[in-house]
Amino acid sequence: MRGGAFLAVNATQRTWLGWGRKEWETAMKKSLVVGVLILNLACAGDVPSEGGPNSEASPPGPSVEGISVETLLDEIEVLASDEFEGRSPGSEGERKTIAYLQDQFVQLGAVPGNPDGTWVQDVPLVGITPVASNGLIVSKDGDSRTLELGADYVATTKHVVDAVEVDSAEFVFVGYGARAPEYEWDDFGSVDVSGKILLFLVNDPPLDDVFGGNAMTYYGRWTYKHEIAAELGAIGSFVIHEPVEAGYPWEVVGSSPYGESFDLVAEDDNLSRATIEGWLHRNTAEELFEMAGLDFETAKAQASDRSFVPVPLGVTGSTRIENELRRIDSQNFIAKIEGSAAPDEFVMYVAHWDHLGRNADLTGDQIFNGALDNASGTAGLIEIARAFRRSGTALRRSVLFLAVTAEEQGLLGSRHYGEQPLYAASQTVAAINMDGLNQWGRTRDLTVVGMGQSELDRVAEDVAVSLGRQLAADPEPEKGFYYRSDHFSFAKAGIPAFYADGGVNYLDKPEGYGFQKREEYTANDYHAVSDEIKPDWDLSGAVEDLIFFYQFGADLAGSDEWPAWSETSEFRAARELQRPGRQ
Repeated sequence: MRGGAFLAVNATQRTWLGWGRKEWETAMKKSLVVGVLILNLACAGDVPSEGGPNSEASPPGPSVEGISVETLLDEIEVLASDEFEGRSPGSEGERKTIAYLQDQFVQLGAVPGNPDGTWVQDVPLVGITPVASNGLIVSKDGDSRTLELGADYVATTKHVVDAVEVDSAEFVFVGYGARAPEYEWDDFGSVDVSGKILLFLVNDPPLDDVFGGNAMTYYGRWTYKHEIAAELGAIGSFVIHEPVEAGYPWEVVGSSPYGESFDLVAEDDNLSRATIEGWLHRNTAEELFEMAGLDFETAKAQASDRSFVPVPLGVTGSTRIENELRRIDSQNFIAKIEGSAAPDEFVMYVAHWDHLGRNADLTGDQIFNGALDNASGTAGLIEIARAFRRSGTALRRSVLFLAVTAEEQGLLGSRHYGEQPLYAASQTVAAINMDGLNQWGRTRDLTVVGMGQSELDRVAEDVAVSLGRQLAADPEPEKGFYYRSDHFSFAKAGIPAFYADGGVNYLDKPEGYGFQKREEYTANDYHAVSDEIKPDWDLSGAVEDLIFFYQFGADLAGSDEWPAWSETSEFRAARELQRPGRQ
């Protein structure tokens, strides 16, 4: 048994890792992690279950040379170390991340993925840091109060200017804010909302017959709501946060105004966007409705009906935000393993390397290490690439490994690639996304987010069966995960995109264990400084998931098939334009 992955890293990794106080304090804990992981793998099939649906002995798991618990953990340790400062775009952490990835891919024998011979694609970003705000002053009939930034609301601006100001703009409740002709649904009708501050419900209408039933559509995403607000000329756009519907607690968004946020550089400096965009705490929304003499719950129920029309509250809002600005070139990292027969056809693996950086205003731990989100997925790219190189199998198609920047800022790195691809979308067979690997052990299933979107499901099912596993639909479709990670950027570009998460049916664990761990992570560690490697991590399941991803991509790279979008997918039309008659 290896005596401690953290203490026994190789020379290359020591170069990148460094030895800070925090790392030394947790070294023994991480030694224990490796011991637990190896023991779990060594005992697979011999450990009796204690209750639950998985009471039979666990079968031995598959293995692929190049993918292992130890190397995966080593890579996560490096990327999630304090030395990388939370991997924020434009930081020293970005420089170290890109350098580390290049070093790893050079060692395993990949070649630079950019056609210009480099390892990177520049992604021009503007960083916007709010440095002063007078709060959000809400008023009605002489009654005024000042809402507290971070506790009651979040407001930032995408305008690339030193300061923005909103003066006495009226709040208008627009329900779910969907304008969806395919569902014969329009929450705005002929109402003019220009110059208003719009209040949106999170998600989309909870109806069985439209908007995908309980599954979220893109109309439910906060990004769409800000987009439609800008399109209609609104001066402000707030999404009312509700933890269950949003899928994460207020604290996830409540801390966001205190650091730098990024956007792609636009020709108009984003002046076409609403002046302020943000979130409103549910309790604060209730208070605004009370000021207006209305009941929030009643209005929310009315918003689920086609007859809904926007509701002016007669309450006005005023605020001023001052910014510091900087322009940077962040980077997408890209590596390639060349195909032999069809090198100009591409299978793409994707993971975002970035996280939330460092918040110097915090007491104690200030670094958002992002061990699961998404040092794990980035490490997965390295593992899969190593497996391809060690397989010795000549690939028909080329395989790309794309680590994108600024996912946490709104999928910016993948969006930039989708809009300015290095390789034509028409020649890209599929994008396979990894965002947070399974750290809680082996599962029988893999959760396919967006099942039914494309024929990739069929290819994936064949691979899963061959590995003794099964695919399962997302058990939480209402949270809209298909629209919340980088595969979405490629889907919008027409490229069939596949995103599978760790399953929930754990071997040798009681029923409900998977949901319990997911909920614990969301409540305690998601976008928190506590997203670090923990002593109870069990990466045996992550390794098996990576084996699945490797074989899935290998099958696509060895085939001449072009999996298409399903007939009902909203992304099919773009693909048909790219490959007319060739789907």
